[in-house]
Amino acid sequence: MTTLFDAYRSGRLSLPNRVVMAPMTRVRAAPGGLATPAMAAYYAQRATAGLIVSEGVQPSLVGQSNPGTPGLHTDEQTASWRPVTAAVHANGGRIFAQIMHGGRVSHPDTTGTDPVGPSAVPGTGRVFTPNGPRPLPVPRALDTGEVPEHAASYADAARRAVGAGFDGVELHGANGYLISQFLAPNANRRTDRYGGSIAGRIRFAVEAAAATAEAVGADRTGIRLSPGAGIWGVEETDVPELYTALLEELARLGLAYVHLEATTDEEVLLGLRRTWPGTLIVSPGTPGGPKQTGPDDAEHWLGLGADLIGFGRAYIANPDLVERLRNALPLAPADEASFYEGGDQGYLTYPAYQY
Repeated sequence: MTTLFDAYRSGRLSLPNRVVMAPMTRVRAAPGGLATPAMAAYYAQRATAGLIVSEGVQPSLVGQSNPGTPGLHTDEQTASWRPVTAAVHANGGRIFAQIMHGGRVSHPDTTGTDPVGPSAVPGTGRVFTPNGPRPLPVPRALDTGEVPEHAASYADAARRAVGAGFDGVELHGANGYLISQFLAPNANRRTDRYGGSIAGRIRFAVEAAAATAEAVGADRTGIRLSPGAGIWGVEETDVPELYTALLEELARLGLAYVHLEATTDEEVLLGLRRTWPGTLIVSPGTPGGPKQTGPDDAEHWLGLGADLIGFGRAYIANPDLVERLRNALPLAPADEASFYEGGDQGYLTYPAYQY
């Protein structure tokens, strides 16, 4: 029987265990979207994970969603990440950068420019800005000729990520951000080749993944998806058909992995497992859900065919999560008030288990 603590090897992935630190926004970047020494310490503390996936990193200024998030679109940003990856590697870890274009989930107060999306349809909810939470504005619909440059922005950021020492990248195709917006018919009302049918709506995701795979290698490229999640007002009415078609196209690229959030029915997720021939990460905990992922969830999904298990919130207060899970030690609770408030408190201040 496969356990969380078995090694895993597939292509470039050579992991000592099957625990993945899932990407989590922590808004601790310095002005200019720079990674910091505190971020290096934070990720290095968690380097016993089989694989770390970083917080979302914007591939362009217009792709930035929240203030305080890091980027990978300037030379200064690229250089700022090198001490982070070096610290993780010095502690024996492996780290992928999650490339996240916010699309319509952004605000001019944050970026100084209007957000963009597949169509001029705003998301639902309020987004953080330097001036406090603001309703999501109506995005500017991308012209057909502009869409490829935004797909290419993932590849451009991936080149910088590899140059900064990351072991690979994960495209953020989940949770209502740009790739997810293209997939959803209520956010994507286009009538050109990037809209309408399923084949049209998956085109942006496939082009972004293909460009990234060409730029840094398919074996360094993963993608995260959240079928049917309904986050930021994105609604998918054809989840099984949509994601089956998407995974069939992505399978042609030979990507390092697909990372699925358990945001739809288990039966649908099992069908996607059968469709996807490569490495599958499953994150059982849903974003903003009532409970964090625990060992029972991990065992369940390993038994259903997942290769690796993503842990999100459990990693915030438990930098030694692998050791706690291995030895059945209690998990420390996280202080939710400190998730996004900045500073070292609630970021670097959680200790390893005290025997």
